[in-house]
Amino acid sequence: MTESKAMILGCSGLALTSEEKAFYRGERPWGFILFGRNISEARQISDLVAELRESVGWHAPVLIDQEGGRVQRIRPPVLSRYPSGQALGDLYRRDPALGLRAAWVMSRLHAFDLSSLGIDVDCLPVLDVPVEGSSNVIGDRAYSDDPETVIAMGRAAAEGLKAGGLLPVMKHMPGHGRGFADSHLELPVVTVARDELEAHDFPPFVAMKDELMAMTCHVVFTAIDPDNPATTSRKVIDGVIREHIGFNGLLLSDDSSMNALSGTIGERAANIIAGGCDIVLHCNGKMDEMLDVVANVPPLAGLSLARAKAVEAGFTAPDAADEAELRAEFEAMFATV
Repeated sequence: MTESKAMILGCSGLALTSEEKAFYRGERPWGFILFGRNISEARQISDLVAELRESVGWHAPVLIDQEGGRVQRIRPPVLSRYPSGQALGDLYRRDPALGLRAAWVMSRLHAFDLSSLGIDVDCLPVLDVPVEGSSNVIGDRAYSDDPETVIAMGRAAAEGLKAGGLLPVMKHMPGHGRGFADSHLELPVVTVARDELEAHDFPPFVAMKDELMAMTCHVVFTAIDPDNPATTSRKVIDGVIREHIGFNGLLLSDDSSMNALSGTIGERAANIIAGGCDIVLHCNGKMDEMLDVVANVPPLAGLSLARAKAVEAGFTAPDAADEAELRAEFEAMFATV
């Protein structure tokens, strides 16, 4: 098989156009990501996932952001609505054992949901640790403002996904919790000292460094690189993510179309690769932008290819959990909340 290119792409609608099919076939993205515009009903989602994979000729990873709370791409009536990370964290503060069980069970239910549609990667857990006054872009998506709680809950969430045969993507490395701006709209700049980051923001990623995939944050850390956001910063990616955190897995950029990044879409893609990310993520499905991405993204090679192959080999068969029993258990956890 000809090697895939170092990118994950979106698509425009509920089914692929003939132009999209030809484009993906020729340009060979390593994977795909779905958003709300791609969601109608269960059969349509399954058909779209199959079309995406058929276009590249192999069982390419298909990702989605199915966290619960505000960030849940597939919602009722197709799939159940799930609580936010903060709601799970609140449960943990009242009863740690129950909170950890809830995080695991919810992820296991996500795995039942998504695998039935052909989706095999959930961009979860959110390991960001917010501080007072930070942007609501993370907000209640976070489990807690306490790093140790985030570590415990993040581990449980990741294990629940893997028990169901899905792979997790940690986000947003090395930490978006301190951003005072919404990176969808503008570039957050974090000015605290590195030792404070190492004590508060980085620990969840250090604790979970052995997961296979992570997503960067579009945040400038002035103590490390005052000129570039983490996503395009060789200093952050080499010095913090690879060395301090010790993450050796596949590193995805956050969405390259977000306004925190500067330059044209093509320049952003080139900068993401030059900064040390393995994969450029482009989500909005706009063909003119995707053409700019593919012109600036190389085939997967070297360590990036090895990391991608490790992900491909990392999918396992689901356990024998009973879906109905887990749903009843989960509902009971929140019945009195």
